[in-house]
Amino acid sequence: MTEETKYEPIKKVSIVISKGSLDGIYPGLIMANGARMEGIEAMVFFTFFGLETIIKKRMNKIKVATVGNPGMHIPTIIGAIPGMSSFATTMMKKEMDKLDIPPVDEFIEMLSAAGAKLYACKAAMDMFHYKKEDLIDEVEAILTVGEFYELSAGAQIIFT
Repeated sequence: MTEETKYEPIKKVSIVISKGSLDGIYPGLIMANGARMEGIEAMVFFTFFGLETIIKKRMNKIKVATVGNPGMHIPTIIGAIPGMSSFATTMMKKEMDKLDIPPVDEFIEMLSAAGAKLYACKAAMDMFHYKKEDLIDEVEAILTVGEFYELSAGAQIIFT
């Protein structure tokens, strides 16, 4: 960046979490937390399998995807061995503990307390037959995509 080039600071981010594995959820949570720590307004929109993050009965049972995950650097056949996903999840959680990264439920509480806004996608809720009572209390509302875009006006939209 040259001296003449000036960028406006980011003031608002809208993060979309659409994957339901630990490696799909944590990047969005970490980015939302980082935004709040920098004083940036943050909202997180959970859609499709990302809803796993905010479903009371599922949020603490999320695992690492080992089948077809090129980042695992193991053949798909190995990833499909019974227990491999649980093993990989245990290993990842141990590494996250070393870095003081909280479990999903604590992370969500932390984000909410820091002022991040959490929303569920109406279309995904309807598709998976979830109800408002299935969601954790920190979820502000269930939004349509149009409502998400309206609230995201002026934000950088980030997909994880």
